[in-house]
Amino acid sequence: MNDIGLQMHELCRRVFPICRSLTGDGVRQTLDILREYLPGLQTFEVPSGEKCFDWEVPPEWNIRDAFIIAPSGEKVVDFQKSNLHVVGYSVPVNRKINLDELQNHLYSLPEQPDAIPYITSYYKERWGFCLTENQRKNLAPGEYTVVIDSDLKPGNLTYGELILEGESDREIFLSTYICHPSMANNELSGPAVTAFIAQWLKNSDRRKYTYRIVFIPETIGSIVYLSKNLERLKKKVFAGYILTCIGDERAYSYLPSRAENSPSDKIALHVLRNLHPDFVKYSFLDRGSDERQYCSPNVDLPMASLMRTKYGEYPEYHTSLDDLNLVTPAGLSGGFDVVQKCLECLENDEILRSTVCGEPQLGKRGLYPTLGTKDTKAQVENLMNLLAYCDGTMFLSEIAEKINVPMWELFSMVETLKQEKLLVSVD
Repeated sequence: MNDIGLQMHELCRRVFPICRSLTGDGVRQTLDILREYLPGLQTFEVPSGEKCFDWEVPPEWNIRDAFIIAPSGEKVVDFQKSNLHVVGYSVPVNRKINLDELQNHLYSLPEQPDAIPYITSYYKERWGFCLTENQRKNLAPGEYTVVIDSDLKPGNLTYGELILEGESDREIFLSTYICHPSMANNELSGPAVTAFIAQWLKNSDRRKYTYRIVFIPETIGSIVYLSKNLERLKKKVFAGYILTCIGDERAYSYLPSRAENSPSDKIALHVLRNLHPDFVKYSFLDRGSDERQYCSPNVDLPMASLMRTKYGEYPEYHTSLDDLNLVTPAGLSGGFDVVQKCLECLENDEILRSTVCGEPQLGKRGLYPTLGTKDTKAQVENLMNLLAYCDGTMFLSEIAEKINVPMWELFSMVETLKQEKLLVSVD
């Protein structure tokens, strides 16, 4: 079993029980754990009510307990057993209520009778409970005690940011979210893969570009972050990815930036076509996560989404069935590999120009077979094709596509040709 996959899965296991939301102690607790893996991670707090473009930071929500007690005295719904049992952002309640009235505050999924749904009410005050359809069917008539021990009051929205400086101040931006309670693929796979990608980047011998990595609440978090960093982001970021739903074993998926032709898009497509040619390519019309904010008019950042099975496209999505059995070490490791390869390609992508007229004499440099046979062409075909397109106008990624070779198979060739002074980079 891949060791890094096991380590990422263990991180998911650690943070799975925490009740997260847009705001609150669960987000801060999650960031504290992530800081153990990323000591340079900084946290920022933005007060409730602060204006961020067309939005305002909502009140802070914290919850300690919630339950429903049946007429028999049995606790039939218990927040301590699953934090999905409570509608997110529920206001506090402590009252007795008959079953008919209680039904107006209950949510279940008839089509998935064993699943607890994930329901939220961020921007309208209400209270409610989520339970399986089978539980709901077994509720007997009579008087129920309902308790939600929560706070909804002015506080802060919290997010984390890690900056890894490179040789250039041009930036690659990675974004993932930390605002869902106990769901593994939709929530925890993104932060886990992002944290271990950040560790790999931090330990790299060389970083050509600067990396901006954020752990934020979805939607309102990206809006808050953009409102505070937009001018620098627009000036510095040339590529980036949203990492979400990246831990199962069913598929690989890609959703483009609005422009669909950014370096992020071109590299992601190249990597997935070569590593996982059966990947699912979505349209920007299929957007549903923070690409809505990063790629919106007047922002227009080059952000694409890298996923395993896309949010909303697997049956366990937004239910208690999205658990640590759905997300696996192998699934997380596969997601990590795709992101790592995309970043390696972005790091190594450059415009190259040959320094000689005509084909260079490779034999005297030990780069061409000295014995000509019918197999000679095949032995050096990629090298010769690479050189044929290094005219100072094409990126290496474009050449790789043209000659139908994975870009990473050309990296060592490029380095050798540079050492032999046969290729130079073009700014």
